[in-house]
Amino acid sequence: MPTLILLRHGQSRWNLEDRFTGWVDVDLTAEGEAQATRGGELIKAEGLSIDRVFTSVLTRAIRTSWLALTAAGQVFVPEIKDWRLNERHYGGLTGLNKAETALKHGDAQVKVWRRSYDVPPPPMAAGGEFDFSKDRRYAGAVLPDTESLKTTLERVEPYWGAEIAPCLKAGETLLVAAHGNSLRAIVKLIWGLSAEAIIDVEIPTGNPLLIELDGDLNPKSARYLDTARATALPATA
Repeated sequence: MPTLILLRHGQSRWNLEDRFTGWVDVDLTAEGEAQATRGGELIKAEGLSIDRVFTSVLTRAIRTSWLALTAAGQVFVPEIKDWRLNERHYGGLTGLNKAETALKHGDAQVKVWRRSYDVPPPPMAAGGEFDFSKDRRYAGAVLPDTESLKTTLERVEPYWGAEIAPCLKAGETLLVAAHGNSLRAIVKLIWGLSAEAIIDVEIPTGNPLLIELDGDLNPKSARYLDTARATALPATA
């Protein structure tokens, strides 16, 4: 049976500072490390044997996968890293404090940038502090200068179809350790959610979401392993 575990990275330093992080490569806090380790312990307690791991090229997601695999006793599992599983690119908001940004632009505008499906923040200016074009992780790639959840999904979907879905169709159990918005994109794809429905989906940090799929990769069941920190999920058939 195809089995998918989605694991949002543990709390990062900029999560703690309430800053728009996006593609900036910040590390986990001590709390984030503990969340990732706890996620791995829950995977172990569930008796799940992971065949393969997919993650982004950002430290907070990679280290979350390592800490979870260590706690689960499965550090030997092969891991594939790809920038297309990165967090949403926050464009010109990158690095800014969310509360201060709301004071400057107004709560309503910031809510549109953060929570709408297809309205991106202002683009990031070239050559600035957070210009990723010269980062060798992205050599040869055409990079966005801002993203909405819609355009995040547009770069996640081809990767899902070409790399992740075939492993699931082969019956593997996969762990995808990534970010709030790239994982929400996957949830939208699996459940076939509307643009309106995905807006209300939140994925908590460090809490494994266990999804059992049928042969066509439709969700048969889904639940968070830490029920105390679970959020609402779409209905399954």
